[in-house]
This record gives sequence, C-alpha cells and structure tokens, in this order.
Amino acid sequence: MLEQRKVYLEARARVLKAMAHATRLFIIEELEKEERCVCDLTAMIGADISTVSKHLSVLKQAGIVLDDKRGNQVFYRLRVPCILNFFGCVESVLQNRAKEHAASLEAVGH
Repeated sequence: MLEQRKVYLEARARVLKAMAHATRLFIIEELEKEERCVCDLTAMIGADISTVSKHLSVLKQAGIVLDDKRGNQVFYRLRVPCILNFFGCVESVLQNRAKEHAASLEAVGH
C-alpha cells in the first residue's frame, strides 16, 4: 500500500471510529436539528457532564463538530452536515441485512 494512501485511509478510519458509538451518533443527530449546549445534551443523554464532554471532545478532534464558548456555556454544532449522508448508506445496509435474514428464515420454514 502506498504510504500516502495509507495515511489517507487512517484519517478516514479516525472519523469513522469517532462516530462508532451510540451516544456520539445521538449527539450528531441532535446537532443536525440545531446547535446545543453541553447542558442540553447532558440532560438528553442522561449521563454526567464529564462523560458527555468526552464524547464531544472525540467528535471535535475528528473534525465533526465545532464548539463556541459563550460565557459559562459551550455550544456545539456540526462542522460538516454532510456527515449525515453517511447514515442513509448505513440504513441501506441494515435494510438489506434484515431482508436477507427474513428470507433465510422463510426458507427454513418451508
């Protein structure tokens, strides 16, 4: 593998790894609707502020979200809303797997 290509693929993997957690996917979906402060996200998720802040930090380091400090609060928004296009592809994969599973169950039943 060419070294330049490897570096690029590792960068892609870091973005995908940052998204590979249910809480972070929830955060991304909520930030699609509007920017949110850490306090709002903490209440919605039902976790302590340090846990939510850690998730936000992972998303920020991956380049998925931006933060904006306003007084004592920090607000987050999506840096690249196109990240949500990826979810459509994920849903297609899930639907195809469900169809295959249903078909295999039907074949066993007959």
